Amino acid sequence: MKRSPYFQDAPVNYLFQEMIEKRKAFQKNNKTASLISLGIGDTTQPLPPFVSQTMKDYATKLSTKEGYSGYGDEEGCKPLREKIASAVYKDLVFSDEIFISDGAKCDIGRLQVLFSKDAKIGIENPSYPPYKESTLLYRGKEHLIELNLHEDTDFAFDFKQAEYADIIFICSPHNPTGHVRHKKELEEIVSFAQKQNKIIIFDSAYSFFIQDDLPRSIYEIPHAKEVAIELGSFSKIAGFSGLRLGWTVVPKELSQIHKDWKRITSTFFNGASSIVQQAGLAALQPEGLKEVDRSIQYYLKNTRILKEACTNQGWKVRGGKNSPYLWVHIPGKDSSWELFNHFLEKMHLIITPGVGFGSNGEGYIRISGFGQREDVLEAAQRIQSQ
Repeated sequence: MKRSPYFQDAPVNYLFQEMIEKRKAFQKNNKTASLISLGIGDTTQPLPPFVSQTMKDYATKLSTKEGYSGYGDEEGCKPLREKIASAVYKDLVFSDEIFISDGAKCDIGRLQVLFSKDAKIGIENPSYPPYKESTLLYRGKEHLIELNLHEDTDFAFDFKQAEYADIIFICSPHNPTGHVRHKKELEEIVSFAQKQNKIIIFDSAYSFFIQDDLPRSIYEIPHAKEVAIELGSFSKIAGFSGLRLGWTVVPKELSQIHKDWKRITSTFFNGASSIVQQAGLAALQPEGLKEVDRSIQYYLKNTRILKEACTNQGWKVRGGKNSPYLWVHIPGKDSSWELFNHFLEKMHLIITPGVGFGSNGEGYIRISGFGQREDVLEAAQRIQSQ
């Protein structure tokens, strides 16, 4: 049996696996150290009570002859698709354009199957690692086109670089920088995709963190349904990182792609857990949305506390206002992994090295607001004591 040749193009370890290994090595030699994680973007607040109770009631119902059900529709249960269309998209998309999944990260991988092996994939640098790594594992590095993002151009990519890509991954609010794309910027991207015959894959996993009057969905832009697929997730919206629930919107304007995506989901996927889909439905009910917003405001306050601590140190900080992440540059520090080691060894804090998101992240770190308040307050004190 031959191994896929594309594995040689991908990093040996996934970014967060490498961070975990470094943390374990440190803890082995420093057993009394009190570590605080500001790294991996995993939620820490309990599930909203309304959501938890709904799951409990539905699970009990499944234990009865009358209430039991087996396989559901691969595309997801109709009530949840309808609720996403109305509550998340304000009816900008139709329910049968929404495909429920076990998470946006899983769909990023499945989307690679949707397009030709020869397709060139444009990935922002820096960006969420699975965009790049799924491309490397499925197509190899010769089909990867990096779209450089820099702070001095407000993290806008060069359309000249994007001309060579067939598919372009975009995330807003952006992970890791926290940047949110303005309406005009998205209008320019949609117009470019129309003229150049590109497909945009728009990751809106953090859309509920947007507090300002900025687009939460690319479908708020005219003609976007002709060129864009959108990913959504309950992980950060409602703390479903352990439950696994997300969705992908494939508009019917993309006729053949819509049909092909339906074929892929029915082949590779038997549908998300029926219990978890009921939880997602509960999260989007009025009572659930109130509870969800309380958690989001909690995390955003965490980022404000951490941002103030970093700013007081004279560090340059982006993000945080409409995103749970801070993108931090510390003057005189050029190596992200050296910064990781410094925070770990001197402050007993775990942050994410910016270079793990791409070469343009070198010299930066990402700090996450997903944490318990008491840990965030302690972390802020440790930062300011440096």
